[in-house]
Amino acid sequence: MNNKSTPHTQPRVVKLRYVLTPIAIIFSALIVVIILAALEPKPAKKPVVIKSPLVEVLPLTAQQVTFIIQSQGSISPRTQTSLISEVSGQVVSVSEKFKVGGFFKKGETLLIIDDINYQVSLIQAQSRLDTAIANLAEEHARGQQAKEEWLLSNNSLEAAPVMALRKPHLQKAQADVKSAEADITQAEVKLARTKIIAPYDAMLKEKHVDIGQYVSTGNMLATTFAVDYAEARLPVKQRDLLFLDLPKINQANKKNSPIDLTMSVADKVFHWPSYITRAEGVVDSASRVHYVIAQINDPYGILTDESKQALPIGSFINASITGKTVDNVIAIPRSAVHGADTLHMVDENNKLHIQKISILRSDQQYVYSHDSIDSQHRLVVTRLETPVSGMTLRIDGETALSTNKNDVALEQN
Repeated sequence: MNNKSTPHTQPRVVKLRYVLTPIAIIFSALIVVIILAALEPKPAKKPVVIKSPLVEVLPLTAQQVTFIIQSQGSISPRTQTSLISEVSGQVVSVSEKFKVGGFFKKGETLLIIDDINYQVSLIQAQSRLDTAIANLAEEHARGQQAKEEWLLSNNSLEAAPVMALRKPHLQKAQADVKSAEADITQAEVKLARTKIIAPYDAMLKEKHVDIGQYVSTGNMLATTFAVDYAEARLPVKQRDLLFLDLPKINQANKKNSPIDLTMSVADKVFHWPSYITRAEGVVDSASRVHYVIAQINDPYGILTDESKQALPIGSFINASITGKTVDNVIAIPRSAVHGADTLHMVDENNKLHIQKISILRSDQQYVYSHDSIDSQHRLVVTRLETPVSGMTLRIDGETALSTNKNDVALEQN
């Protein structure tokens, strides 16, 4: 029998060879990689060192602290006056400074109202007084004559009727003189009030009339405010009052607790010295705060020769009030206080201690306490993620302790 392959068998063998050859190559490569990996030397085992947290510390020492209480408020005039016309007439003259912002010295004339009617009234009152004085002189003469005639009748003056001696007539003449004198005083007062005078060193805040305008009694003329000194009404919390040297209610205008008033203008900070003159003595029912009054002398800088920045009425200012000085106080940075009253302290062995303190007072930067702190302990100012009492810490800037003492070494498996 003949064993020669058929034409259909040869193509099948060729296809099988094309498939098996790549598989054999890949399989051979995998064997080579496995052998090389097995022959490669293993890495040496190294210890894994877990380091203690690195922190910054700050020593705490008791010291004398002068407390500064922060507040803010606006500047208001110590006196503001609405000038009202007490006479009627046309405004015939106004000062060239009679404009908003104009400054007047005490006694200086702001404006004048037409006074012709009041001059006439004064002349009439003077005339009535002259007449009353003449009538009084006449009654004195008639009364003297009546006494003499009564004495000629050989009767005593005590027995004379009042009408016989003309006493009622004399009393009426005297009363007429007093009435005429009162009319003159009233006419002089009204005449004087045709000139509107600055009641104090003042600046004009508002003007309501001008030249040529007719005003009646009771019309508003202008509003002025005093410039000798201004005031700032500063709110103070109840807990801060204990640290302020406040005057008693019956000691108003006594200089207490110096204040530094500041205001920023065009990226520049200006300062004005001040002091507390009084406390209002009541608690605001809405905000539950107390108010103290600070005095600022010559806020516009126009009463002295000193060159200083003006502090206009209505300006918003910040106030730093110098309070009492207290001994044996520890000042703790607020950022180092955890929660309300917890500190992280480190001892001489670099061990962590978690300590609570009592708060005397706090502000934006510091928390103050009267508590005593171990002199060997220092304050940790670095935030710890998981603080545990007794854990070891590394102090920034100090030489680390030995690895056996501070660090934990683990061997890789």
